[in-house]
Formats: sequence, structure tokens, C-alpha cells
Amino acid sequence: MLARPESFFEDRFGLTSSVMERLLGSQLAGRVDHADLFLEYRVSEELTLEEGAVKKASRHVSQGAGIRAQSGERTGYAHTDDLALPNLEEAARQARAIADQASTSTAVAVGTGRPHDLYTLAEPPVTAALDRKVALLLQMDAAARALDPRVKQVIASLGSEDVIVLIATPSGFAVGDVRPLTRLNVTVIVEENGKREIGSYGGGGRVPFDFFLEGDRWRRFTSEAVRQATIKLHAIDAPAGEMTVVLGPGWPGILLHEAVGHGLEGDFNRKETSAFSGRIGQKVASELVTVVDDGTIANRRGSLNVDDEGIPTRRNVLIENGVLVGYMQDRLNARLMGAAPTGNGRRESYAHPPMPRMTNTFMLAGHDEPADIIRSVPRGLYAVNFGGGQVDITNGKFVFSTSEAYLIENGEVTRPVKGATLIGNGPDALTRVSRVGHDLKMDEGVGTCGKDGQSVPVGVGLPTIRIDGITVGGTQV
Repeated sequence: MLARPESFFEDRFGLTSSVMERLLGSQLAGRVDHADLFLEYRVSEELTLEEGAVKKASRHVSQGAGIRAQSGERTGYAHTDDLALPNLEEAARQARAIADQASTSTAVAVGTGRPHDLYTLAEPPVTAALDRKVALLLQMDAAARALDPRVKQVIASLGSEDVIVLIATPSGFAVGDVRPLTRLNVTVIVEENGKREIGSYGGGGRVPFDFFLEGDRWRRFTSEAVRQATIKLHAIDAPAGEMTVVLGPGWPGILLHEAVGHGLEGDFNRKETSAFSGRIGQKVASELVTVVDDGTIANRRGSLNVDDEGIPTRRNVLIENGVLVGYMQDRLNARLMGAAPTGNGRRESYAHPPMPRMTNTFMLAGHDEPADIIRSVPRGLYAVNFGGGQVDITNGKFVFSTSEAYLIENGEVTRPVKGATLIGNGPDALTRVSRVGHDLKMDEGVGTCGKDGQSVPVGVGLPTIRIDGITVGGTQV
């Protein structure tokens, strides 16, 4: 794909800067606070190997434009998958027709800053040779079966995409981005004495295909999936009741993302539906807790050079030493709250309007040795991996299922358990953090976040932490 989005859309669709300025100016000038045009061209590919054979191979190309007009709290949004100028003009008219029904409001002047260059690749993953990708999936299948005779089924998949976007406004501002993304995943099913268990692992990011070959990363993914599955074969029922929980580093940061992160997004706080609404400057967590959302980490799955409104991403401190210091903002909510956008305006595709969303969200490291944290717990749960979860933004209540957890007995990690769920309240749980390890780790690059029917890639991270007094749902009492 082309490295310059402006040239790409001009050469392929005739959308020059003057055409876009005329489109936005003629259709959206007047009684709106903000307007923009979002152009997108996406090539995506997916391969799935099952039972030793490629069961799915697809390649999809999509293109389209979304036009937005904002007036007051009202947003008019129209989109089309046909980039011909008459269709764009009609979309602009429809967007303004919706926004025009609201009264005007005062806009906040915003500096755009300079875009980053976080993931320029010599070869985007979607362009790597197909035979190399199939060979890798076959290697993973063979390696998983060779690791343990109890492996009965292997499902390996590789998904890649390359997305070109261009965002333009009536003022003549335009910024583009070329966004590669890839993810490799393997799932294994093991069986012993008629009992079956499943394990899954993977990773990726805004990286080339060869990322998976470096240091036999694919082999580590495979062995980790097998390890997780075989451990479950001998897991005991999880205990139930209130206890100390130690979260391992990395992917357990998904609990932070869901139970706390969504509540710090600007739209929920502007509407005062978040448990964190109106609490800027207040203590909301243990003084050991500092939470950051950072979209500027090179090659990470949740990173962006600019967000989907053309604002360069940045490092946003949300909670600092236990005190709430900021929210994540898109243009609309920032304007209505008298704040500045934070580079968190995101959308699933051209067919969706942007909203405030997380990028890479994590808790900063502390000073404790992880082993010392575990030794400090006479009886508790050590949660290493999580599956699904639910959270109520209005009150912060969450329920999360662990996919890998162990008992802590007399300061030692002992038996694996199954069926453990963590039940609590996000803001309350943060006040119960009593130890924070120095081992901050980001997830491998598999996170996808859903909100209001839109899904976007994200990253999470966490050091080893101890939380006192979390309710654990299980079967033993």
C-alpha cells in the first residue's frame, strides 16, 4: 500500500484537497460547531487451520467515508461505501440536517500537534507471502501435537490488515495514517481419561509477519496454549468467599481496563453516568495506584499515530498516586466539558462515529518483589489469566472469570483451580491495592474492546498486585 494517504485517495478516487475542502465547506459551513470527513480503505486477510488443514482463507477489501457534523450535543453522521463525489455530497447534507436541529455552542480551540511515526513497516503483514503464513500454521499444529500426546485438536489462526485513513475538516486541516495490524493465535484441546480441557494463547500488534518468527515467538505461543490446557486437567474447584487476590502481570490488566478504564472515558463522565463522574482531584484509589492510557507506544496493538479525529495520541495519566487527575476525551466531549481532546477519539470503521475509547491502558510499576507479594498472603488466590467479564459503568460493579488461577497457601502458589470468578467494584477494588510489583508487563497483543456495538484493538498491562478483600465466586466454601 501507499505510504501517503493523501496521494492514495487523490490518485484512486480523485479526492484532492480542494475537492474535500469544497465538499466540507459547501455542505457543512454555517451553523455547526465541528465537521469532518473520514476516508478509509481497508485490506484484511484471515487464515484458519484446523485438523491439520486450512479450513478458512479469506481476503476482503472495503472502502468508504463517514461525514460528521456537530452542533451543541447533537451529532449528525452519515456514511457511504461509494466514494463518488455525489454520494459524499449527499452524506454531508444528511449529516448537517441532523446537526442543524440543535442550537449552536461555543467551540474550544484545539491545537492538533504533530503526528507520530509509531509503526512504519518495510512490509505490512497483509502483504507477506501466503505460503509462508500457511507453513507457519502447519508448524504450530505439528509442534502442539509433539509437545503432549494428550493434544487432540489444534486450531491456529492468523489475521492481518492494512488500513489507510484520511481525516479532513472544513478549515483545510487534513491528516492521514497507514495502520498495519496482525494477530497470531493458537487454541488446543487436550483429553485425559475422557476429560477435555482447552488452552489458548496468541499475540501480535502493528508489526510485520516476521515478528512471529523472531526468537521462535510462535513456538512460545504454542507451548503456552498446551501448558494452560494440561494444567486444567488436574485443577480443583475454586474456593468461594472473600479473600486476598494477587493478580499476575500482563493480561490481568484486562480487569483494570474493564472495571476502571471505561469509567474514565469522557462521554460517561459528561453525562454523569460513571462512578468517577465529578471526582477530578479526589482520592479514588490506593496511593500505590497510578493508571495511564498511552497510545504512543511503538508497534503496540492499541497504539495510533493519530486518533480517528486526527488528534495525535499521547500519554494520559488518569489516576496519579490514587488521585483522579483526568479523563479520556474525544473532540465532542472535550468541547462540551471545556477540556482538550486527549487523542482518544476512536471508531471501528468509516461506518461509525468516533467516541472516547482507550488505547493501551495500564498501571505503573511499584517497588515490591513479586515473590514477596505472594509470600505475604497466608491464604488467597493467584489469578494469572482471565476470560470474559462484565462491568456496570454506573456503579463500577464487575464480574470476571479466570482462565488460569491457583491457590496461595502459606505464602506459596500451590494447586490450580477452576471456576473462579472475581466479584467486586472497580473504584472500591483500587482502594484495596496494598502491594504493587516492579514487574509491569504489557499483554502480548490480543485485546479487542467493545463499546456501543463498536470494536477496536487495545492493549492492557499490569504489574503483580495484591488486592485485599475481593469476593471470589467458586464452589468450595
